Amino acid sequence: MELATLGGGCFWCTEASFKELAGVMRVQSGYAGGSAANPTYKQVCSGTTGHAEVVQVEFDPAVISYEDLLRVFYTIHDPTTLNRQGADSGTQYRSIILTHSPQQDAIARQITEEFTASNVWGKPIVTQIEPLTVFYPAEPEHDDYFARNPFAGYCQAVIAPKVAKMRKSFADRLKSKAA
Repeated sequence: MELATLGGGCFWCTEASFKELAGVMRVQSGYAGGSAANPTYKQVCSGTTGHAEVVQVEFDPAVISYEDLLRVFYTIHDPTTLNRQGADSGTQYRSIILTHSPQQDAIARQITEEFTASNVWGKPIVTQIEPLTVFYPAEPEHDDYFARNPFAGYCQAVIAPKVAKMRKSFADRLKSKAA
């Protein structure tokens, strides 16, 4: 198994999408990229810790590659908006790839260049790429948020469309399609 740590705005959105991919064993919401030890959701949301909301994805590279995880990542969020995803704004919502090895760093830069060259988003990509120093798991109430609250307003307006886009774009990669 390998790990990928990615921040694409609200971690509820990214968790919900990645959990449906074949080869993904676990997705944990959390915080990374900041300076405060053991931050809380409230502290991270204040914008004072420097942390981003991220997900840590445990995956089987024999089933889904790191490259493909990054392609999903760049499809399910807007990597061109600095410190913002939709109405969510602040450094905690920045687009960030936190690498676990020099190989992941090289791949992240390659896939970023692939998306830059294709001009899919029509604007420059502002995703940060840096080594992961420490990952702090989010509080348990954030686990499986979308699955537990599918009819909540935010889930319907923001998360559901991202999950639907991922399902359409990566239908051949879904757990229900694998086996």
